[in-house]
Amino acid sequence: MEASIEAAALGRGRMRAARDIDDGAPDEGGLGARLIAADRAAIAELYDRHGAAVFAFLLKTLRDRSSAEDVQQQVFLEAWQRAATYDPARGGLLTWLMVIARSRAIDHLRRRVPEPAGSPDDLPLSGAETSVDEVDRLVERYRVASLLSGLHPEEAKILRMRFYDDLSQTEIAARTGIPLGTVKMRMARALERMRVRIGGER
Repeated sequence: MEASIEAAALGRGRMRAARDIDDGAPDEGGLGARLIAADRAAIAELYDRHGAAVFAFLLKTLRDRSSAEDVQQQVFLEAWQRAATYDPARGGLLTWLMVIARSRAIDHLRRRVPEPAGSPDDLPLSGAETSVDEVDRLVERYRVASLLSGLHPEEAKILRMRFYDDLSQTEIAARTGIPLGTVKMRMARALERMRVRIGGER
């Protein structure tokens, strides 16, 4: 049973690009409902849409491709097994997957390098700089990156400069040579698209 589910979810290629909601992919709500109803095709679609973002997060967290691939299989198998627990009111499918990925990544890191007895969760987990807090930051970063990927490239670029580089609208205009009014218009439009996409996850 588990092998057939894993094959359905993962047998279509390891790194397919996540599908864009705005480019004709099924809406998140419909996909979530099909997943809850144990539609086996839904897990493959879930992987097609969000597999790349989950894998990128795991690769960044675990710093090892083989480990990331193994844990990704665990994540999507667990998503199938726990499909009935998915609650759209608590967040979108990518957020739900990232919560599972976070837990499995932390489990993997702790098995790889056991924690000192009695150490709190915020101590380093891997002997490098990966910690629970860093994993949480990476989860949010890859979720935002997935949302940005659905925007027009010019709009996404402006939001990255605003939020990742911490530039003001005036600084963005100066750096890009785009008129300030155009920067403001594109940013407002991009933020509205982001709001709609976040709402579409629910």
